[in-house]
Amino acid sequence: MPPPPRPRALRKDAVALHFKTAKTVLLSDSPTGSRTPLAPNIRSISWSPTGALIANNVSTNVRVWNPERPDVKASTELRDNPSKPGAHSKPVERISFNPRMEHLLASAALDGMVRLWDVRAPGGATGLAGGGGLGARTNITGKSGEYDVGEQCLFLTWRPTGSELLVGTGKDKVTSFDLRKADTTMLDTTTAANTAPSLKYEMNPSILMEKPYEKPYYYEMAFTNSGNHLLAATVDGSVKIFSYPSLKVIHTLSGHPSTTYSVQHSPAGNYVAVGGSDSAITLWDTSSWLCEHVLTENANAVRSLSFSMDGQYLVCGGGIDQDKIHEKGLHIWHVDTGELLYTVETTNAPTFVEWHPLRYAVAFAGDPGGVKIVGGITGS
Repeated sequence: MPPPPRPRALRKDAVALHFKTAKTVLLSDSPTGSRTPLAPNIRSISWSPTGALIANNVSTNVRVWNPERPDVKASTELRDNPSKPGAHSKPVERISFNPRMEHLLASAALDGMVRLWDVRAPGGATGLAGGGGLGARTNITGKSGEYDVGEQCLFLTWRPTGSELLVGTGKDKVTSFDLRKADTTMLDTTTAANTAPSLKYEMNPSILMEKPYEKPYYYEMAFTNSGNHLLAATVDGSVKIFSYPSLKVIHTLSGHPSTTYSVQHSPAGNYVAVGGSDSAITLWDTSSWLCEHVLTENANAVRSLSFSMDGQYLVCGGGIDQDKIHEKGLHIWHVDTGELLYTVETTNAPTFVEWHPLRYAVAFAGDPGGVKIVGGITGS
């Protein structure tokens, strides 16, 4: 099914009204009727390429939703073992849909496991069928949809083509999984009629980087739109720009006095956004590599950044930091001018944020109940 058409461009003078009037959607697995639902410890949110699905994680669990059917009964809980809950044995740190394959979701957790899930199948199925004699290979478990990196996972990112997945650990070990090198078929079409075909993957890894740090130096990596460069947020406040796959440093952005946690390339290609522990967000012009704007209205550390589909607008989240009192409100900035256009009222500070890939809607965590979607998910 083709993706839904994009809506008309949202003018910056219409942003406030758009977010004031659109209905908020709550994705919650809290008991129905709970009067004081807690704010779940959600550490990651991801939309599928068309926005037809959205996934989030709480502790060891990963759940996939249809945002237009927010009833928990219509969602799918991913399970490593069908007989017991949990996608991983320890808390999940990051999840991310493949940017080109609607039903392929990657997860990385503190148990060191990286897993690929076919979210169409009951429980996700992780693409576990097949895989041959993988158990004989180091760190490969015998399941074609998983791999043990041996350390706590910190971040993961897909190359824009969807062909490669990078996973980084807390000790700066970065592993690449190239789906083009899979020994088994990517899509098995031999299943019985009227059943969803199972995806089969082999986690064919290569270690790109391994440094002897006890604490992380790289907190996040993100590909540029071309997939030929890699942006890396660092503990010293800079952002390294690597050529890919050589990992040669070709440029360094220096605009923060302390740790940078998040970095993203605008879909329009004209800006790179950087956020860190100093609460500021810097916007870098990719034609000159000069800092065009410093966004200072935010009072929290910035651990999550997301651009709208057209690159016009930016939102941020503060992550989960128990040692600081977070400021409430979801700020929406206009990227070209650096202007704060509107602040969506929230109960708590937003922790993780993600724009819909085809709509002017934002999913965020941090409020009681679960993930909230503001801005409306139907087209117009």
